[in-house]
Amino acid sequence: MVRIRLRRMGAKKRPFYRIVVANQQAARNGGFIENIGTYDPMTEPETVTLQHERAAHWISVGAQPSDAVARLLKRANLLDAQGKRIAPPAAEEAV
Repeated sequence: MVRIRLRRMGAKKRPFYRIVVANQQAARNGGFIENIGTYDPMTEPETVTLQHERAAHWISVGAQPSDAVARLLKRANLLDAQGKRIAPPAAEEAV
């Protein structure tokens, strides 16, 4: 199963995370399929950069976010309160 999860980077007691798409059996800092963003909990407020279109793509093809990443995706309006994918807004027709 493919998961969207955090990969820990940074120095001791100064965590910094990359949001990656990885195989569930891969180690926490092991191999990954794609890097789709970053999360820095040390800044005030917390800094999250995310490639929304890539995250939406991976969710649409069945990748399961970890609990921490699901919380970040809810803040980015990619998941609803129940953890379901939010459909992208329909393209407006130009008249």
